[in-house]
Amino acid sequence: MVDVDSFIPEAIAEIETAVGDGRAIIALSGGVDSSVAATVAHRAIGDRLIPVYVDTGLMRAGETESIRETFSFMEQLEIVDARDRFLAALAGVTDPEEKRQVIGETFIRVFEEQARRVDATYLVQGTIYPDRIESEGGIKSHHNVGGLPEVIDFDGIVEPVRDLYKDEVREVARALSLESVIAERMPFPGPGLAVRMIGEVTEEKLSVARASCAIVEEELEEYEPWQALAAVIGKATGVKGDNRVHGWVVAVRSVDSRDGMTARAQDIDWETLQRIQSRITGENPSVARVVYDVTHKPPATIEYE
Repeated sequence: MVDVDSFIPEAIAEIETAVGDGRAIIALSGGVDSSVAATVAHRAIGDRLIPVYVDTGLMRAGETESIRETFSFMEQLEIVDARDRFLAALAGVTDPEEKRQVIGETFIRVFEEQARRVDATYLVQGTIYPDRIESEGGIKSHHNVGGLPEVIDFDGIVEPVRDLYKDEVREVARALSLESVIAERMPFPGPGLAVRMIGEVTEEKLSVARASCAIVEEELEEYEPWQALAAVIGKATGVKGDNRVHGWVVAVRSVDSRDGMTARAQDIDWETLQRIQSRITGENPSVARVVYDVTHKPPATIEYE
């Protein structure tokens, strides 16, 4: 485990050295990784750090409003509405790796524009060790590692938690006295709901995935999963209102893990699963079926793409 008493001052010193007298922006998502990176960076360079949250249109229900409220104490917080830009960039893209590459490049271009606007020349990210392992090992490109374009208009990218696992980042968050809503928050993928649907990202699939994920997180809260989610995986025949429909198939997934490198599917009781399927199919007219994913990692990954 990480020695938080030595890690925090070392991370602060690293940022001070890297940024010098310059200014930096922090890619803030609201998750524990970027929140820890932001807190440490703020201690290092103060108001020369500009937090930037990008609304990609691929976020969970109510995410932007939650970010605005949770981080209201950061007076320089910038919220960028890039929903149309991301969806336009993803139009027609079906390959999982290409989706991640498109999202990574779009993110960095938005951050470059924001940095130029505030005269910042450094980018701080909440990249953690599993992101690097999976990207460098060819498992999947994380938007903030393998998904980054080759040419980037920053003097440097600073990643203070790059050598930590998720559970270690949480230890640092607690040591920094971050609220439990942040320190204990369920992981959410950087590419957002785009990796919780098979194939092209569309408004309809996003709507289904967003609503279904909210139901799953709510219904499975008592199980305290490391991560719980819903993904739109295709279409199948169903019956609604005595009519035959060809509707979406939603896969529900709930896993236990320590660091995200391996994971075990949770044993969820039948009554809970039935309640979840009833809500998802009942609240989403275009959903025909709900299935539960019992696959561990490996051989599966936690997310679908």
